[in-house]
Amino acid sequence: MNKEEFIKELKNISINIDEDKLKKLDIYYKLLVEYNNKFNLTRIIDEEDVYLKHFYDSLTINKVIDLKNINSLCDIGTGAGFPGLVIAIMYPNINVTLVDSLNKRILFLEEVIKKLELKNVVAVHARIEDYAKLNKEKFDIVTSRAVAKINILLEMSVNMLKINGRFVALKSNVNEELENSTNAIKILKCKISNIVKFRLPKEMSNRTIIVIEKCFTTPIIYPRKFDKIKKNPL
Repeated sequence: MNKEEFIKELKNISINIDEDKLKKLDIYYKLLVEYNNKFNLTRIIDEEDVYLKHFYDSLTINKVIDLKNINSLCDIGTGAGFPGLVIAIMYPNINVTLVDSLNKRILFLEEVIKKLELKNVVAVHARIEDYAKLNKEKFDIVTSRAVAKINILLEMSVNMLKINGRFVALKSNVNEELENSTNAIKILKCKISNIVKFRLPKEMSNRTIIVIEKCFTTPIIYPRKFDKIKKNPL
């Protein structure tokens, strides 16, 4: 996906991008290439692939959430900043928190935040289960992209959501995961409010976005080791 195609496809999901934000994404991409040689941040490094599979894919969350009306978002297992840092660049109205258990990723994210002079985003080096205990009912949205199974992610994130806040999982094919998440969703007093399936432009690979809404205060944190979970490649 070249930049012209990127701009066009964003318009198809109700996102308009200006020159300043395009410039920031370009700087982000160049830093990603530079730091990837040292930190092995992603296997996807070709510019057109990054714009499609990282930048555009991260922003498809706008298919299910009107990001113009969101105040706070936490991206768990953010890796190289997808989707959280892309969202922060595109939506300065959102206070974004990026959480990851690997310090090398945080060092990279902090460098991007500094170079882009972003004021609405912070990167936190922490295991998500530890961070969640200290940040109860803080966020409108908790999101994660290609990190772990839905039931595990929900267990980790539900305490951080405000009442009626939403957990948004960006996935590929999730039919089996959804079936295995039914019990966790019930125990955690949540409900599935939306599921959107689509294909990425050009490549036509399958994508699914699942929105799970928190219905009540749920003081449950399962003692899983989130940093032991390997991030699924995309």
